[in-house]
Amino acid sequence: MEKRKDGFLIEKGATEKDFIFGTRAVMEAIHAGKEIDKVLVQKELNNDLIKELLKLCKADGVPVVRVPDAKLNRITRKNHQGVVAYISSIEYASLDHVIESCFNVGKSPMILILDRITDVRNFGAIARTAECAGVDAIVIPAKGSAQINSDAVKTSAGALNFLPVVRSKNLFYTCRDLQKSGLTLVAITEKTTKSMYEADFSAPVALVMGSEEDGISNELMGIVDEKVRIPMLGKIESLNVSVSAGVAIYEAMRQRQK
Repeated sequence: MEKRKDGFLIEKGATEKDFIFGTRAVMEAIHAGKEIDKVLVQKELNNDLIKELLKLCKADGVPVVRVPDAKLNRITRKNHQGVVAYISSIEYASLDHVIESCFNVGKSPMILILDRITDVRNFGAIARTAECAGVDAIVIPAKGSAQINSDAVKTSAGALNFLPVVRSKNLFYTCRDLQKSGLTLVAITEKTTKSMYEADFSAPVALVMGSEEDGISNELMGIVDEKVRIPMLGKIESLNVSVSAGVAIYEAMRQRQK
């Protein structure tokens, strides 16, 4: 949590410019085509207006999370009416368009899939490296991912203004679609003995990175084409996820420049 000037606490990484509140205000924002990361709705509320909001969110693919009133009060103590929406600082891209654009210009796509990376600053650092190394897009789940707010854009050094970010309703099916498009899914994980330097990243590829808490989900691990690890020589067993992503991305870039 971070403290505002009035002493009230708001979520870490968020500013008052990153969210809106009030049922009708949120609905109007969705109707206006605003990029909404997620909508928080008070658990107990189920009136007609809330039902209308939930229906609108479902139609537009906006993630909804039911939360206690206390959670909303920590974000703002103004009259939120049981509804707070986080606004994305970017416009999300179409993965199909990204892949098609790569193939149309004769480029071998390199996609980065981030499975439940929730730390805003880690996400921003990864985006910065990805943009510098020529990654074509980052794919994140609609739920359980870092909010792309002003802090994320700042941490990325502005990279998020140029790097396409795709929001997936279901990473499993998105990964399957990438495989059908000819991309090899490579998991960067500690749960294997194969070194990352033995992998071929020169072909169309999607690198899969998991959360620091759980790693890559079992569901995704069950469908990846290859599992590789970053060699570790020290006593500490793992790197920060943003560092791991940087190592893997630049190995892929090195191979592609041969």
